[in-house]
Amino acid sequence: MTNPSLALAGHPIRLWFGFIVMCVGMFMAILDIQIVATSLPTIQASLGVAPDQMSWVQTAYLIAEVIAIPLTGVLTRAFTMRWLFVGAVTVFSIASLGCALSQDFESLIFWRVIQGFSGGTLIPAVFSAVFIMFPERRQAVATTIAGVVAVMAPTVGPIVGGWITQTYSWHWLFLINLAPGVICALTAVFLLPREKPDPAQIRRLDFVALVLMAVALAALELALKEAPQRGWASPLVVGLGALSLASGVSFVRRSFGRRTPVVELRTLKNRTFAVGCILSFVLGIGLFGSVYLMPVFLAFVRGHGPLAIGSIMLVTGLAQLAAAPVAVAMEKRLDARLLTGVGFAMFAVGLGMSAFQTTETDFDQMLWPQIVRGAAIMLCLLPPTRLALGNLSLAQVPDASGLFNLMRNLGGAIGLALIDTVIYGRAPVLGQQIVSRLQAGDTETAQALGIPLAVFTSRMGQPIDAATTAALTPLIEKLALTRAINEAWLLIAVLTILALCTVPFARPGSTTAARTST
Repeated sequence: MTNPSLALAGHPIRLWFGFIVMCVGMFMAILDIQIVATSLPTIQASLGVAPDQMSWVQTAYLIAEVIAIPLTGVLTRAFTMRWLFVGAVTVFSIASLGCALSQDFESLIFWRVIQGFSGGTLIPAVFSAVFIMFPERRQAVATTIAGVVAVMAPTVGPIVGGWITQTYSWHWLFLINLAPGVICALTAVFLLPREKPDPAQIRRLDFVALVLMAVALAALELALKEAPQRGWASPLVVGLGALSLASGVSFVRRSFGRRTPVVELRTLKNRTFAVGCILSFVLGIGLFGSVYLMPVFLAFVRGHGPLAIGSIMLVTGLAQLAAAPVAVAMEKRLDARLLTGVGFAMFAVGLGMSAFQTTETDFDQMLWPQIVRGAAIMLCLLPPTRLALGNLSLAQVPDASGLFNLMRNLGGAIGLALIDTVIYGRAPVLGQQIVSRLQAGDTETAQALGIPLAVFTSRMGQPIDAATTAALTPLIEKLALTRAINEAWLLIAVLTILALCTVPFARPGSTTAARTST
């Protein structure tokens, strides 16, 4: 797996500095999801976007990453690791500037797509560099450095994003990428190893399959977004669903029929790897879904600003950081299936604990669900990777690793659309149920709204005047939104439990392939 001519080329210190520069680029790409999360409501209000559309800020980035990840290997061989990294971090910086200067929602989404595509190549490029730049005895150290950087981004992202938005403006969430981006691009030119490019690799790329994959994903996302407002049987939603299905089937058939497909789907014939991909997909729903649901609740129900939201969400990152060394030590000693089962069970419990929020829920009530989820995340990441890749040959690992990581982002993108469907599709229905229960004299519903029991009982049976309607409407909307968010938490908890049920079908993985692919 290691290229000796590169691993031994140049001064070791120069190689290490070059690798650290690449890690900074990866940090920027991972941070960009986390740092924006706490400020989504602020961006939505600033650009005048409907609340049910604001998740596109994250979804556009994730879909673009999904398309970019499987192309990283081909692009590395075509342009060399050095110029691919320089080009990707340059485009990422330009796209960040475009996001910061966006004056409308459409422009922001366009630049988020460019940003996600370029950022999608930065993450796998770093882990490829471990084997391209270093001899085997140094790879463990390099992997540890990359892993620490990858974990630090989601830890500090929420609080940093909240502070930047509240102190300056949301535009600076993107402007802060410019200085490190320029520095990384300039220094990488001199620090990263020089290789011979092979532009012929681009001609071998299956552009038709790439377009089919992009159309299938985009159509599916649009269908899920439009269904709550237009109805699942509306011509637009049905048409988008049919387009997604047709494009997806064509993509799969084309992928199985070519020697070098864009995504190597044939690896899914390995049962254990297929189980690992299911786990990765559902983990993506839970990871990105939880990071989305918390700001929505804290902003629209509790009325918190970005900094307060970031401070509350910091708990998950700190728990994840604290649990990481324990998870690494356990992962080396215990069966991957056992640890995967424990991790997903804990994660499901942490998600389910958040499904009982009230309109008064805040930091204290959110503390333990976040701790449980944060402690579980590393067990949901490391052992499933060993499980998925441990039964594959070394020749299969590079493509399989890309598909495995792609599934996590794909789960995140589809999960956000599902969550929006639940929240904004169910909230009006739940609001009507609340009104009906009030009219029926349900005291529990009145207490949930914050109406004093004495006041409620004294007004029962009397006609509701305009002033009372005006006072109750925001309370009803807030309670309905809270209950819809609770249903979304419950949905992803149930999906996590269903994914947990697939673990017994996996075979125990050998650690050789998995560690070589880290």
